[in-house]
This record gives sequence, structure tokens and C-alpha cells, in this order.
Amino acid sequence: MRKMIMTMVTAGAVFVTGVAAANPPLREVKSIDDGLFAIGLADQIRKNCPVISARIFRALGALQDLNAQAEALGYTKKEIDAHVDSDVEKDRLRTRAADYMAAQGLKVDEAGYCALGKAEIARNSTIGVLLREK
Repeated sequence: MRKMIMTMVTAGAVFVTGVAAANPPLREVKSIDDGLFAIGLADQIRKNCPVISARIFRALGALQDLNAQAEALGYTKKEIDAHVDSDVEKDRLRTRAADYMAAQGLKVDEAGYCALGKAEIARNSTIGVLLREK
């Protein structure tokens, strides 16, 4: 349901009526979806490339920031946890990662993950700052 607010100003008084809105699915909140994508892809890179590891504290901080952002937008802890734990969402982000790698001309294999990880680290991208070469 969309938020509907009608404000009427009559003789100096303001009357506000409204209906509370349901938040859109978290996948539609670009900053959160992009953040989860970056964290997830960084995790895939570190798991599949033996010469790259995670910057754990940065990744945990990024997750906490995304959680705080979602809460500030009105999502409950239950809604956030359901989204993060959703197998459908995990699969969607994995597909997005594979598409991202393909767009870079990389295969989804060890060599591809290592090449992508090194490139992201060199660019100091959102993904790259979550990683380091061993």
C-alpha cells in the first residue's frame, strides 16, 4: 500500500491524515541490494581464490551499516533477517555475480575469481576494499 498523506491547511491549522505504507521489498532498495551484492561477491572471491582473503572487520562493518540503513528505512529485524537468509535472494545475487563476471570476460572458476578479485582490489572498488591479497 502506498503512503497517502493529505495535508489541509485551513485558517492556520494543519490537519494530516494518512495510511502507513508497507516498505518495498529490500531487493528494490538499490543501496542495500548493491551493498549485499558487493559483500556476497567479495565472499565468493575469497572462498574461490586461494591468494585473496577477506578484510573481515570491514565486511562486518559494511553489514552493520546496511542493517542500520534498513532499520532507518523502517524495516524490522525480522524482515531484514528474512531477506538476508532467503535462498531465493542468495540465488539471485549469485546469478548477478555470474553475470558481472561474464560482462568482464571472466569465467566462474578459480582463475576468474582471482582475476576479478585482483582487479577490484586495484580499483579500490566497493568489492575491492573488502578484500586483500595474501
